[in-house]
Amino acid sequence: MPVDRFYDDTFLSAVYDAWHPRAVRDDYDFYLPHILKASAVLDVGCGTGTLLQEARKAGHSGRLCGIDPAPGVLERARAYPGIEWVLGELQEQDWEHRFDLVVMTGHAFQAIVSDSDLQSFMASISKSLVPGGVFAFETRNPSARPWKRWTPENTASVVVPDGTCVLITTELNSDFDGQTVTFTHTFSGNHPSLPMHSRSTLRFLNTDALQTLIEQAGLHIEQRFGDFDGSMPTPTSPEIITLARRP
Repeated sequence: MPVDRFYDDTFLSAVYDAWHPRAVRDDYDFYLPHILKASAVLDVGCGTGTLLQEARKAGHSGRLCGIDPAPGVLERARAYPGIEWVLGELQEQDWEHRFDLVVMTGHAFQAIVSDSDLQSFMASISKSLVPGGVFAFETRNPSARPWKRWTPENTASVVVPDGTCVLITTELNSDFDGQTVTFTHTFSGNHPSLPMHSRSTLRFLNTDALQTLIEQAGLHIEQRFGDFDGSMPTPTSPEIITLARRP
């Protein structure tokens, strides 16, 4: 699957971390307790690796492994020792030892767009888990229509570690067609790498489609939440957070 420039470029990977600082990562607050209870954890689409780094700092002494297909973000992750960092797609892996827990955060699951890729990916998730292992992930609830906020009027401004101020403008290229939304981030500022553009397409699945996909992979849904505070899902919840177990 193609990698968006936002994650493939080393400079933009620093922009990503500045745009999503720990203070706003309530998804980490949700996933970390599950990670700390599991002896072997795989983070799919690990990005710059900040979730696993935090788990290690919090005392996780077992196996932590992050995998991502984007060299830009993984280059930053590899600066942190004591964790396995794998460059590539999950579908390409043949793990010698499987995992008790697989997590996928940051809505990375939505970057898998086609039905065939989703089915192949979920089969690889199942193969990556030990019997009794859990896949924990989230996807935005399409009923909440989050793309309506992805407009130039909501331009963000962040400062990266080298002191550069970067403006991030988002514009829809296509509205929701029942399955996907395509949009472009534009990054501007006083830096030799800028301006840059990154075009992305995200897949939105409702709860019924997710359940079918999960069950086809041989997993069963154990818990579902509507937000990272652990609240139960409603038709307008911002998230569809799923914990699915391999029998």
